[in-house]
Amino acid sequence: MKPVTRHTFRKTEKLVSRKLMNQLFSEGKSFFIPPFKVLWLDTTVDAKSPAQLLISVPRRNFRHSVDRNRIKRLVREAYRIHKHQLYAVLSSQGIQCAIALVMTGRNMPDYKEAEEIIMLILQRLSDEHEKVAG
Repeated sequence: MKPVTRHTFRKTEKLVSRKLMNQLFSEGKSFFIPPFKVLWLDTTVDAKSPAQLLISVPRRNFRHSVDRNRIKRLVREAYRIHKHQLYAVLSSQGIQCAIALVMTGRNMPDYKEAEEIIMLILQRLSDEHEKVAG
């Protein structure tokens, strides 16, 4: 029987440290998968989770807070469902990672689009970490 995996997004998985955010934005590696700019940095985090996530939707692109919050909610949900593939790679290598997703597009995505983009981002992050280890 297959073990049940709980798809959760706990507080320990949220990037809240200002110091780590500044380090991520100044020293982190990045790539672009439209409409998101992805920054990531391998680091030691005082948390039990292998990765911590920051989602940013600039006010310049989405003036209404309900739109910004909706996008963050869609991205968080897609990440919550599909993070296990990245966590497996990070856990096997004993790495902890800080990740920032910055929305650069100006169009409101629906859930299906957001999910596909997040899956691509997580796959790319997994490939980057496998490439470093291998």
